[in-house]
Amino acid sequence: MARKYNLLVVDDEAPLRVLLESELSEADEFAVDLAADGGEAINLIQGNVYDVILLDIRMPRVSGIEVLKFVQEYSPTTQVIILTNYADIKTAIETIKLGAYDFLAKPYDIEEIFNTIHRALERRALFIDNKLMKSELSRKTGTHELIGQSPAFLQVIESATRFAESESFVLIQGASGTGKELIANLIHRRSPRNNRPFVAVNCASIPDALLESELFGHEKGAFTNAFTTKQGLVEVANGGTLFLDEVGDISPAIQPKLLRFLETGEFRRVGGTNLLTVDVRVVSASNKILHDEVAAGRFREDLLYRLNVVSLHMPPLRDRPEDIPILADHFLESKAKSKNVKRLSAGALALLRAHTWPGNVRELEHVIEGAVLLSSGDVIEESDLPLYFQRGEQPSPASPLPQPSGSVTLEELERQHIERTLAEQHFNRARTAQVLGISKKTLYLKIKRYGLRVEE
Repeated sequence: MARKYNLLVVDDEAPLRVLLESELSEADEFAVDLAADGGEAINLIQGNVYDVILLDIRMPRVSGIEVLKFVQEYSPTTQVIILTNYADIKTAIETIKLGAYDFLAKPYDIEEIFNTIHRALERRALFIDNKLMKSELSRKTGTHELIGQSPAFLQVIESATRFAESESFVLIQGASGTGKELIANLIHRRSPRNNRPFVAVNCASIPDALLESELFGHEKGAFTNAFTTKQGLVEVANGGTLFLDEVGDISPAIQPKLLRFLETGEFRRVGGTNLLTVDVRVVSASNKILHDEVAAGRFREDLLYRLNVVSLHMPPLRDRPEDIPILADHFLESKAKSKNVKRLSAGALALLRAHTWPGNVRELEHVIEGAVLLSSGDVIEESDLPLYFQRGEQPSPASPLPQPSGSVTLEELERQHIERTLAEQHFNRARTAQVLGISKKTLYLKIKRYGLRVEE
């Protein structure tokens, strides 16, 4: 069943409040709260996340205008529909300039109210989509399609589809580049929440100092440069799915706050005192083995158990070799610069099949993209692939690691391995992190720790 939209009716006329509640509550899609004045409305808004507010202008003590201004600052994704009479039409028009979505004049036609609410919900969805799109474009590239026919891959799809029907939290584990976010998106699309937002948070790419604010929002003046109130992504995801990517990189300082939110659905914005409640389903992913992180003292055991109600494991590309030709053909088509799609020669395809793909599907996508640019004809030959493919290496080290001896520590071996991989990848830190199977944040910290050369 789809999640209900939260509505708030604010009017000082009791018969009108009751009538609107009765009419709106008959629709299974709405959950309706009531407020008799502006002060009560503000108190409710501080403790709940509303999709749409039906707001009377003229009320004692705290006017509708004041409530509207509060909503615009405190919960900007909430859509406000002004309730007014014909004598106040001029004032109602002014509220549009202040950010109200629309106004309705008394006496109300119930069908018009429903239509206006639905349009307001569409506007809210577009507002959220635009906000999320800006974030996604800055952090995510690659295919959005689930492609493959190997038994291991099809088993993951079948399990994800089955899990989608429940409300249980899901943990997706697997190496970087295997498509964990695509599976999370599939779970959302097949779930009863598919008409609400899917909000992805890359926990590894957000500094610890900002992650709490990104998740839970902050109040104006909570810290330096907090010039306005900001809604957190858990509020934006209300009613939908929150995807915590690379959850294993969340710092121990944030983990207890995340656990409390997962247990209760309650949170406070940074610098705030009001307790807010939202309803989200959480899907998380990690390229780390979280049980090992628990054993090492880097991840809370109780948080792992809360996230890992049911789990999925994304197989690495080397374990699904039958999918390599299918994926390669898909990338050849998507990377084509013209209507003429290039194809792989038998020799080039054989090299792709023989590779172990430490960067998984993402590495294959980048290899195909480079080969399309390098090839001069309609057929991609072996010579168009990276040199380490042509040499049959996996890939070739720039220089051999020294043999371990009593004087070489594990830490020194790690430093040398990272230094070597950086050189192999021409100091491209994103590709280096993929090959090493760690996050960019972890790579950055290790580069800083060992004082490694990082020039591009």
